[in-house]
Amino acid sequence: MEKKTNSRRTNANSNLIVSICYIWWIEMKNTIKDEGVLIFFILVPLLYPLLYSWIYNNEVVRNVPVVVVDQSHTATSRQFVRMVNASPDVEVAYYCNSLPEAKTVVEQQNANGIIYLPKNFEQTLNRGEQAHISVYCDMNLMLAYKAIYQTSLAVALEMGKERQKDMIGNITVRDEQVNTQPLEVVEEPIFNVTGGYGNAILPGVLILILQQTLLLGIGLSAGTARENNRYQDLVPISKHHNGIFKIVLGKSLCYFMIYCVVAAYITLAVPHIFHFTMLAQPANLIGLLVPYLLSVIFFGMTLSCLVRHRENVMLLVVFTSIPFLFLTGVSWPRTNIPAIWEGIAWLIPSTFGVRGFLSLSSMAGTLDDIRTEVFALWTQAIVYFFITCMVYRYQIISARKHAIVHVGRTKDKIEKARTARKQQVSDNKGTQNAHSEETPK
Repeated sequence: MEKKTNSRRTNANSNLIVSICYIWWIEMKNTIKDEGVLIFFILVPLLYPLLYSWIYNNEVVRNVPVVVVDQSHTATSRQFVRMVNASPDVEVAYYCNSLPEAKTVVEQQNANGIIYLPKNFEQTLNRGEQAHISVYCDMNLMLAYKAIYQTSLAVALEMGKERQKDMIGNITVRDEQVNTQPLEVVEEPIFNVTGGYGNAILPGVLILILQQTLLLGIGLSAGTARENNRYQDLVPISKHHNGIFKIVLGKSLCYFMIYCVVAAYITLAVPHIFHFTMLAQPANLIGLLVPYLLSVIFFGMTLSCLVRHRENVMLLVVFTSIPFLFLTGVSWPRTNIPAIWEGIAWLIPSTFGVRGFLSLSSMAGTLDDIRTEVFALWTQAIVYFFITCMVYRYQIISARKHAIVHVGRTKDKIEKARTARKQQVSDNKGTQNAHSEETPK
């Protein structure tokens, strides 16, 4: 009896493995044959990070054109303009006599900002009072705004120091330094050494690309499966698709194998190509990416049950990219995110994936430093795995019901056809008998 029991268990385990491998192979074959899924799984992760990183490869912008409106026309105002023009980030491209004229230049996109110096600029300084300079920027490009604002601020501070020296009088150089700059501040960037947009935002965007392309590919595959099924069921009827864990594990194994390669390319090759700060150790990176990919895969498989047609996944996923990026707290301070949105962010794998990856890549963190993010990702992976199993259980039951109804209808049609055939044969016999009786003997 024990041998029979052990043999049955062995057969059951072998059948389970065979079914998982079969479903994995079918899913892999469908992925390769489906051009849409192949684009989202391979082409988009391959090219989109390169394109996005190339756009911000310079990190900072140089020679941003500005318009100067100098109402003062004094030596001090001209000195201010010369110092602004001498900076590497800003270039004085136009001079206008009024703000409306300068606004027209900006509206024509010939300049990115306006520097306005009022009439009483020099007189106010000579009286020992604080003068005001107005800076107007086009907010379409944050890098241009940053260059204009920081340059104007730096020139104003430098001119303020020189005015203080003139007002103090003849004293030693050391006294001038103490009076104009009593506290010397030395800026040394610890992590984002370039101070650019690419190092600050793009590492988080790369992790978000992994999630969004996975969701799109899984959803598109589910839409294709429904469209190819006569009853629009997600799960077909076969001997290998009769178990929840077989289907979930087989499909997820296919997606995980593909995205292990894609994740390695996005997190290692792309930062190396564009010289982004990359301080993560391979072991720590694997410890983060494994639960992240699993949580995204099961999250995508859960959402894919809502996809009825291939086109629906575009409406369901694409528009969420920007909100998901804001919810990570990378481009928007986490302290300013309302509690309800922070709660929604906890449901999204990219929230903890991006935060953990930035800690590893930009700040040389370890798994101990991001244990909260890793724990959250493993929790999401487990929860979404069981939700996926529940959803696929419903899909299997629904497919079986449709199959039973179809078999019942087929049997009814066969029975009706048999009855009609018998009736026809009986009628033919009756007709033949009638003809034989009418024939004269």
